[in-house]
Order: sequence, then structure tokens, then C-alpha cells
Amino acid sequence: MTDNPEMGVRRFGAVNWLGTWTLARREVQRFINVWTQTVMAPLINAALLLLIFTIAIGSRRGDVMGVPFLEFIAPGILTMTVIQNAFANTSSSIASAKVQGNIVDTLMPPLSPAELLVGYLAGAVARGLLVALVIAIGAWLFLDVAWPHPLWSLTFVVAGSVVLGGLGMIGGIYANKFDQLAALTNFVITPLAFLSGTFYSIEALPPPVQMISHLNPFFYMIDGVRYGAIGVSDSSPWLGLAMVLGAAAVILGLVWTWLKRGYRLKA
Repeated sequence: MTDNPEMGVRRFGAVNWLGTWTLARREVQRFINVWTQTVMAPLINAALLLLIFTIAIGSRRGDVMGVPFLEFIAPGILTMTVIQNAFANTSSSIASAKVQGNIVDTLMPPLSPAELLVGYLAGAVARGLLVALVIAIGAWLFLDVAWPHPLWSLTFVVAGSVVLGGLGMIGGIYANKFDQLAALTNFVITPLAFLSGTFYSIEALPPPVQMISHLNPFFYMIDGVRYGAIGVSDSSPWLGLAMVLGAAAVILGLVWTWLKRGYRLKA
């Protein structure tokens, strides 16, 4: 344990654990305080999607990849909801602080770029896990989704939350107003989530489109969660994990660089 008299902070080793924990707790508490908007609303949206598909298609749709259609799309809807919530948590936190002019309250404490990154990502992962857990329980109870490999689903939910939390930080840092952030959500995040095999197997797509899908990390997140839920997938979960971790490394590396430089954060 070391003391830094200039900063007035006590560190354990080289890491400011107290500061990192405080930031992480703030990010979690931020979405818990408005849980009806941040947790309940996405869950209702996911339930409505499943209800609509049940009414519109129901048993008339044949099996997909050897399982009933509703069981097939449930993991996709779960992952899509996790993706949107993880992105929203970090992006809205940083963008709100910038617009309100209180981002300095986060930058002034003695936190390194890596500690800031971990603190913000903790909120994204916690929100993604909470949403995923509730939807997974609902899919198990009402759709009879077996979850033969739950650890795979958990791994991809966490990895996906990290990737989208990082993308949310990029969006929040770059955007100077909420319109820019909304454009990123509407024209990048949502289309990529919908076009990544959420409602279909990419084996049904033409070969050129399949090739493009295999370059999309969102596809591997959905496919990995689906493997854990129903035991089958379009690609190897190990390949998917490698792709998602590779995307995470690139995105988090960029965020760390921006935080270190204070890019679009410091006046």
C-alpha cells in the first residue's frame, strides 16, 4: 500500500482500487436509480417482440436449426437487448456529463485511463448481465429454452457487453450533443444488431452476404449466446469468442488512447 500526498489518495500497489470501485458503483447506481427506463423498458420491448412473433407466426413457422422458431430467436433477442443496453449505459453517461459540463468531476480524481475504462465498463457489464438474466429466465420458463451450455452464453454476454460498452464510450467521447449519439445508435448499432442473425440463420443468406456477416462481431455475439441456449450455432463458439475478443481489444485500445490524451474531453 502506498500514499500519494500530492493527490491525497491511498493506493494499493499501482492501482487506485477505491477510485475505480467508486466509479463502477456510480455507473451501476446510475441505471439502477431509473430502473423503469433502463431495465424494465428493454425487458418489455423484448417480451413484445416475442409476443408479436408468437401471434404473427406461431407454430406455422417450421423449425430452424432443429428447434422451434421462437426458441431460435429468443437468444437473438436477448443478445440484441444486451447490446443496446450496454452501449446506452456508457454512451449516455459520458455524453450527459459532457453536455452538462460536469465531466471534469470524473477526470479530476487520480484515476488512470485504464481505471476510468474499467469503471465505466463495469456499469455496462452489470446492466447487460441483469437484462440477460431476466430474459433468460423468461425464455426458460415460457419458451422451454433448455440452455445446455449456460457458461458459453454467459461468456458471450459479458464479452458483448464489454465490446458495446467500449463502443458506447467511443460514441460518448466523440459526440458533443445527443443528436450525434442518437445517429450512431440508429444508423450503426441497431442495424448491425438486427442484421446479425437475430431472427434467422445466416445459412439462409446468399454466399456473398454470408461472407459479410462473418466479418461482423455482432453476429458472433448472437451466435455464441444461441449456442449456449439451444446447443447449435452457425459457427464454432471458439471462433466466435476469438472474433469478439479481437474486436474488444481494438475498441478498448482506442478508448484507452482517447482517455489518455483527453480527446474531446478536456477543453
